[in-house]
Amino acid sequence: MAQTDDEASVFRALADPTRRQILEDLRDGELAAGQIAARFTISGPSVSRHLKVLKEAGLVTERRDANRILYALVEDRLVICVGRFLSAVCPEQIVLRHTRWRTAPGTTDHEEV
Repeated sequence: MAQTDDEASVFRALADPTRRQILEDLRDGELAAGQIAARFTISGPSVSRHLKVLKEAGLVTERRDANRILYALVEDRLVICVGRFLSAVCPEQIVLRHTRWRTAPGTTDHEEV
């Protein structure tokens, strides 16, 4: 049951569009809290609360660099939790995703890559 509760925190964190946008913003690397806050029209304390939820869900890490707090995406955590859910709900799609198809020039046949 602990794993289910643990994964539930990830989905609760993903339920908010601001938090999803923060995760997208972090996909290219670390950002300082101020840089993240500057991307939104909401208050700094509101952004801090969103970052806290993401951190508690294990989706971001933070580290101090002098007087700045830098946040980074924890890709593995996101992939494992969402992937486990998708595998349980639609396993056929996971199999299809691992099979890539291409059309050879001049033909209509598909071959597995």
